[in-house]
Amino acid sequence: MIPIYKSDVVIVGAGLAGLAAARELSRAGKNVTVLTKLHPLRSHSGAAQGGINAALADDDDVELHMFDTVKGSDYLADQDAVELMCSRAPETIRWIERMGAVFSRREDGRIAQRPFGGQSKPRACFAKDRTGLTLLQTIYEQCVREDILMLDEWYVSDILYENGKAYGVVAFNIRDLSFAIFNAKAVMFATGGYARAFKINSNAHANTGDGLSIFARKGLPLEDMEFVQFHPTGLAGSGILMSEAARGEGGRLINGLGERFMEKYAPEKMELAPRDVVSRAIMKEIIEGRGAKEDPFAVYLDLTHLGEKKIQERLPELRDLALTFLGRDMVKEPILISATAHYSMGGIPVDTNGHVKKSTDELTEGLYAAGECACVSVHGANRLGANSLLEALFFGRWVGNKIAEDLKDITFKDAKTSDAEMAIREVDFLLKNNGDERTSKIREELQELMTTKVGVFRDEKNLLAAKEKIKELRNRYKNIKLDDKSKSYNTDLQEAIELGHMLDYALFITAGAVERKESRGAHYREDYPKRDDENFLKHTFGYLENDDIKIEYAPVKITKFEPQERKY
Repeated sequence: MIPIYKSDVVIVGAGLAGLAAARELSRAGKNVTVLTKLHPLRSHSGAAQGGINAALADDDDVELHMFDTVKGSDYLADQDAVELMCSRAPETIRWIERMGAVFSRREDGRIAQRPFGGQSKPRACFAKDRTGLTLLQTIYEQCVREDILMLDEWYVSDILYENGKAYGVVAFNIRDLSFAIFNAKAVMFATGGYARAFKINSNAHANTGDGLSIFARKGLPLEDMEFVQFHPTGLAGSGILMSEAARGEGGRLINGLGERFMEKYAPEKMELAPRDVVSRAIMKEIIEGRGAKEDPFAVYLDLTHLGEKKIQERLPELRDLALTFLGRDMVKEPILISATAHYSMGGIPVDTNGHVKKSTDELTEGLYAAGECACVSVHGANRLGANSLLEALFFGRWVGNKIAEDLKDITFKDAKTSDAEMAIREVDFLLKNNGDERTSKIREELQELMTTKVGVFRDEKNLLAAKEKIKELRNRYKNIKLDDKSKSYNTDLQEAIELGHMLDYALFITAGAVERKESRGAHYREDYPKRDDENFLKHTFGYLENDDIKIEYAPVKITKFEPQERKY
């Protein structure tokens, strides 16, 4: 018999957004269960290094933060959502600080702020180069203090969703493969990003986009999936993140000819242009043969002029990472970097209160999302650096409070043990199937395909080829075979389930990119190099139908800033 556990709210994911929501719901007297496939402190929020934006300085203001965010998004962000987030950013910083977050300080005792790409003012509050980890530890401590039920190593494989209403999730315990139903009035997903579909990426192994695919399989849409941000500075070869803090502190990008090449691409902002601009510049230098002498697929990031004292004070983790994974000491020599798949601007469409949309103009009941898995959309076509931690922390808290308010109007729908049948069938199929395809082989082919054909530079021919190849891989997935048939910590099984999700959402990314015949933010089409506001100033909504993606569009909310040409 499958147990059915009941609570007011089930939250899937224990990064910043999930834990912030859980804390607020608990403080409101609601019974909350948090499910996560990792220990909360291993959530990917902890990998964010550089900072979290808030207009705190005397010469900064909220409207400037809003403008930088909208301009950085290439005018695809919904400006009502941007205004909500930016206007609440200072309060959000004070909220987490009062709970114990230890930020780096200026000499006068105020919170230190560093410059980030595309920003008019130094706006990123930071804790050395471990900002995400500091915030995650702080909010986790608060959840422990609230005695919130956090179940780690539970894998959520399905949602209970019927006639537009969510009423729980199905999950299995990774330790022994035992299934359970978590029945609730409200369900919130905060499952993070999905850059693991790319070969070179900065994401944790857990970032396999499970939440998005689970929604898509229920017929729910995904929004703006074609917009995947490539961070300019991932370590050469591995893609491990070298935070934008490195350039914020004065890092210089140098090509194999010894040229500080950003002079050609963004003469005013130089290395502190937005990420999409810098990533394309780096890749252009590499493609045109001006890569580093030691590695033609990389360029140099030079920090040697900062000196050991400043690097140890501001960038100690980056130095350790470069030493460990590249064998280079940034104090003594430039390190080798290249663009790496990093952040997901698209995701589960939600309104500004976190309600999940079931179409361009209809909401679901009892179903919420926040953080990187959601598309609210504050990032549009390209996220401004240091806005991701802000989005996760602010909207996690905000949506948690909105759920607490909504609960009085949501009726509890009882779950049945038969609601777990689909999830159980998926696991049974994978354990019993006896085909000749391997998880690792299909995953490698997918990641190589996404990096080479759906990467920084795109065109019609490669995108169409990629779309057909993904369909082929999805068919081959049906012929998969696992070596491990056991029920104890079966990582073979978990990786196969995650691969199924990766194949699903990769089809959304590619289909959206095929149809968007323009260049905007992180989506750059070599065959359509200009932004086309007349035809594509709109959000993409994709639906999984008959092994393909049906596309429709929704308008962008413009309130204060009319689109104009981006110059840096």
